[in-house]
Amino acid sequence: QVQLVESGGGLVQPGGSLRLSCAASGSIFVINVMGWYRQAPGKQRELVAHIVSGGSTNYADSVKGRFTISRDNAKNTVYLQMNSLKPEDTAVYYCNAELRQRLWESSATYWGQGTQVTVSP
Repeated sequence: QVQLVESGGGLVQPGGSLRLSCAASGSIFVINVMGWYRQAPGKQRELVAHIVSGGSTNYADSVKGRFTISRDNAKNTVYLQMNSLKPEDTAVYYCNAELRQRLWESSATYWGQGTQVTVSP
């Protein structure tokens, strides 16, 4: 009943930029946290950045100063602006949301299907 749909991935040269978007839809009462994770081939999924409903953010050390996460609460959408991209940023990027579908229910975590980001000359 809840879907997270990502967009914006693709192929970019080192030093380039991409902007990822993720829109949550369905029966949603409130979204507490939205974030981005990534998984490179042969590696574990890792946190890239997350943002809470009040706007506080947290970033992986490897992307600080290059990536910016933001959200539009009215649209249930989270964005990831990625600048100065490096080959090591190549991965499948997954959107993540911790939300409640109803006031009286506890929070649950949902994932998008993933979008490929490839940084290569």
